[in-house]
Amino acid sequence: MHRAKLLDLLGRYQTAHPAEDVERFRRFVAAQRRCFERDCFDDGHVTASAAVLNPAGTHLLLTRHAKLGRWLQLGGHADGDGDALRVACREAAEESGLRVVPVQEEPVDVDIHRIPPHGPDPAHWHYDLRFVLRVDDTRTFTVSDESLALAWVRFDALRGYTSEASLLRLAAKTQAVAPARTRPAAPAPERSR
Repeated sequence: MHRAKLLDLLGRYQTAHPAEDVERFRRFVAAQRRCFERDCFDDGHVTASAAVLNPAGTHLLLTRHAKLGRWLQLGGHADGDGDALRVACREAAEESGLRVVPVQEEPVDVDIHRIPPHGPDPAHWHYDLRFVLRVDDTRTFTVSDESLALAWVRFDALRGYTSEASLLRLAAKTQAVAPARTRPAAPAPERSR
């Protein structure tokens, strides 16, 4: 059931974004019955992440990932949950302590990337669906054990944090679907440790 729902979601995404290669993602989900399980290392597994916006839509919340040591969007493993949007919301809330709401139900980006070996986990693929979320209040975030730091980053300052093409692509797509509101942005700290 969950695989059928995800295949439908990927089919709609591919129709809306025909220039992007989504077919590998679709083939993986169709063939791998355990695609939502974290310990599915042979082929990889499904993850979900999000561009998390401040209430005004002027800043992205980034995490300095503890295992990878790089600034990334928030997100994580499906852990058996086949609802990618729910996974993205859960992971963003767990990693920030903030309440998040979806800007839209459909993913804004898909990405397949290789994860290097870490501890007992071998190198493997992440098949990542990416959504746009917005915090619904201005509470201060909380840095989880999965992060070295969190930072609210202005879109125009993003290249000071990363040169990763997939994150820059996610930011550009996020700005296209969720442009900044005209009201002033709530103050946002640039970094927290």
